[in-house]
Amino acid sequence: QVQLVESGGGLVQPGGSLRLSCAASGFTFSSAAMGWYRQAPGKEREMVARISTHGGLTDYGDSVKGRFTISRDNARDTLYLQMNYLKYEDTAVYYCAKGRGAVIGTVTSGGSFGQGTQVTVSS
Repeated sequence: QVQLVESGGGLVQPGGSLRLSCAASGFTFSSAAMGWYRQAPGKEREMVARISTHGGLTDYGDSVKGRFTISRDNARDTLYLQMNYLKYEDTAVYYCAKGRGAVIGTVTSGGSFGQGTQVTVSS
């Protein structure tokens, strides 16, 4: 079955950087659009970034544009999220998401998610 295991979260100061990873298994990683979502306490889960099967097309939430970069390594079945210039409001649990197909529009809140990794931005 689909398994998505996130790692790389932690505590970081404002302005700092973190790199999240998502190890995927149980499906053909290179055939699925992928993405990252996040959920802060008391808020709905929101889309952070999405990427097409071979990385040629990406899509970002407005709040992270210019600061976060999504990428993937299909040889390693791994998805990444490089987060720079982190802000307090980036504090959330970050989830790796599998799209229902190859198109990034298939990466939605109704797809498959991992267990999440906590990112806390605090001084």
